This record gives sequence, structure tokens and C-alpha cells, in this order.
Amino acid sequence: MLLADKTTLATIKQDLDKYIGKEITLKANRGRKKSIERTGILEKTYPAHFLVRLDESYFNRKLSFSYADILTNTVELTLDNKSYNCSAS
Repeated sequence: MLLADKTTLATIKQDLDKYIGKEITLKANRGRKKSIERTGILEKTYPAHFLVRLDESYFNRKLSFSYADILTNTVELTLDNKSYNCSAS
């Protein structure tokens, strides 16, 4: 079992910092057969989470996810047409 430490989460944040203001695609598992797949703009990264602004036709919506969501594969990101994941090697 891989235990996440602060350096792992900090590395994920540093990787995402390069994509602030750029378009990303995310696929999020929301539990009980509920999953979403959306395209948006990576708006901001914070020490424990990041914000994605979805440009939907009728209103702008922001979603927040933690870096641990990426680490546990609850959220999958596609950045510059490349999948970003944190699978253990």
C-alpha cells in the first residue's frame, strides 16, 4: 500500500501549477455509479485543493478537488491531450 506524504501531494500541485489558465479535461467518480466528464479551465491551485472553472452555456460553475483525489484516482485529468495520473510504479 502506498501512503501519500506531503512531498507527493506537493509534487502534484507543482505539476498542476504549470497548467493554470489552460484547458483541462477531468473525469471524476462521484460514487454510486455517478461520474462526470467535463472540460474546463484550471483556475487556481491552493495548498490542499485546486479549482476548475467549467464553461457551460447557461452559467459558469467551479468545481473543487483535492490532490488526494488525483492520487487515489477518484479524479483523472487530461492535460495537453496527455493523461495525468499518479499510479504507483
